[in-house]
Amino acid sequence: MPSRRNVILGALGAAGLAAWLKPKDKGGVYTPYFTELNQTLKAAGIGTPSLIIDLDRLDRNIDRITQTLGTAPWLSYRVVTKSVPSPELVRYISERASTQAQMIFHLPFLLATTQVTPDADILIGKPFPIAAVDEFYRKHTGAFDPAKQLQWLVDTTARLQQYLDFAQENQLTLRVNLELDVGLHRGGFVADEALSDALGIIRANPQHLTFSGFMGYDAHLMGIPSALAKRELPKVKARYQAALDLLDSQFQDLVTQDLCFNGAGSPTFRNYQDKPLLTEVSAGTCLMKPTHYDIASLEDFEPAAYIASPVLKRGQGGRLPALEWTAPLIRAWDPNQAQMYFGYSGNWMADIEAPPGLASHFA
Repeated sequence: MPSRRNVILGALGAAGLAAWLKPKDKGGVYTPYFTELNQTLKAAGIGTPSLIIDLDRLDRNIDRITQTLGTAPWLSYRVVTKSVPSPELVRYISERASTQAQMIFHLPFLLATTQVTPDADILIGKPFPIAAVDEFYRKHTGAFDPAKQLQWLVDTTARLQQYLDFAQENQLTLRVNLELDVGLHRGGFVADEALSDALGIIRANPQHLTFSGFMGYDAHLMGIPSALAKRELPKVKARYQAALDLLDSQFQDLVTQDLCFNGAGSPTFRNYQDKPLLTEVSAGTCLMKPTHYDIASLEDFEPAAYIASPVLKRGQGGRLPALEWTAPLIRAWDPNQAQMYFGYSGNWMADIEAPPGLASHFA
């Protein structure tokens, strides 16, 4: 039978464990920043969920990119439009960054951009099916000149042959940018016979294909542990350099002053300042900096996009359907369950930011 002393010690231990496990009160008031945002929305009479873009923060994020590239004058900046999918927003960013270069991933975006920004320099960010290429040429009208302003991304010799057949059938000249596999392994060429074959096809068909450059995306560097990423980065650059060496040694006749050697992304664009390799970097998500981009390489960037949703009503927290009797226990255990708010809408792919302590309901 346990002694009285052991019982007391056990009770004290259980009480200490419970106190340690008991949730702390995370509630708080708006920061001055969110207070001002809230007041602005109310003054504007906005009563529905709204996407808020903080242009002051956006300006500073744009400037961080251009200032970084200012230390590497051989690098230019290409805006990734899928990360800022609004023609007006893309135009705003392009003007502040002094660039006309865009990376586009979606046929409707491509068709729209050629109309609203006819002087854009466009690199397609993924290999389009030939049916999408055909649809573009059937629907495209206006001053935008695809033969001079549009680069189609190609990842295999088979796709390159499809593009060549299409160009021959339609008496077109397509600018072709070859995708490189620099370690992401989602497709593309490495510096081997397949890349030589692709460059050879382009060389043999100058009336219908024009070599415009390489694109090597290194997104895997963000998805692996930092120690691995540090060792992987030199390998990424070496893979890209090997393709450039193959081009220079075997296809010097395809080399021109205006070739586009694109790479990087928001998490990695600062990795290419040390010496010339790329001619340009692409970035888009860092301009808005969602929470999954809270990473060391973007520590100085500021979140610039928020979803604001009106609160419809407030009620006592902790109440569960058919288990109403548990509400006092829930509230006593977790002070963060004291109140419950019903928003206009929700279930967005976003984290609750303000006010402090607000969280999605566990039920």
